[in-house]
Amino acid sequence: MIETLTYALFLIFAIQIVFFALAASLRTDKFTDLSYGLTFVAVALFLLFTKSNQSLVQIITVFLIMAWSIRLAGYLFLRILITKKDVRFDKIRDDFFKFAKFWFLQAISIFIILLPALVIFNSDKTTNFSYLWIGFMISAGGLTIEAIADQQKFAFKNKAENKDKWISTGLWKYSRHPNYFGEMLVWWGIYIIALPYLENWLYLTIAGPLFITSLLLFVTGIPTLEKKYEEKYKNDPEFAKYKSKTSLLIPLPPKI
Repeated sequence: MIETLTYALFLIFAIQIVFFALAASLRTDKFTDLSYGLTFVAVALFLLFTKSNQSLVQIITVFLIMAWSIRLAGYLFLRILITKKDVRFDKIRDDFFKFAKFWFLQAISIFIILLPALVIFNSDKTTNFSYLWIGFMISAGGLTIEAIADQQKFAFKNKAENKDKWISTGLWKYSRHPNYFGEMLVWWGIYIIALPYLENWLYLTIAGPLFITSLLLFVTGIPTLEKKYEEKYKNDPEFAKYKSKTSLLIPLPPKI
């Protein structure tokens, strides 16, 4: 297992360093999210094809990671091509060390999130179909929710009549952040697939889904957007009404 972790960590940092060098030299934000998604794909494929015998659970895990990664990377890359820049980097883009720190933390985040999948790629045990089926359904369901939510918001924001408006239709009628809910499900589903292969200290790989859940709930995801919307629509009673009636994360029927 240590060998698998080492290979993954080395590959993650190698890819992030290459993309960081491009982003820093060209002073562009176009590679940040693209490199994030593609790194997951590269690590998953490398670990799968370096095994002499691939199991069904490993192939399905790679499929889930690839489907999530390619869709997200493509969506975010298209978005940055339209918006031209990512406001997250306005204060650090021209500071080499602060910019490098972001890429370093991104590499560490990818490694932590991938931990349950790394256990799956390392194991030679027989596939447990009960856990595989349950985990696959949760992960695939999360991917579907995230993809639909992102597409609905993208289409909404790219209509001129919706300028400076918030989306409250589709999945966004039932949750203020359905895309983040879907994202969490993707990684909890993969963790469930990994459960039969966990023993001793490997149970600590629950840090993967806990990390992405905590990150989105308490750090860079929901808090950032909630603060942004609160400032932007603080004088709009309709937004206050939407916020009071709509679930923060889990899609639920609006409150009456």
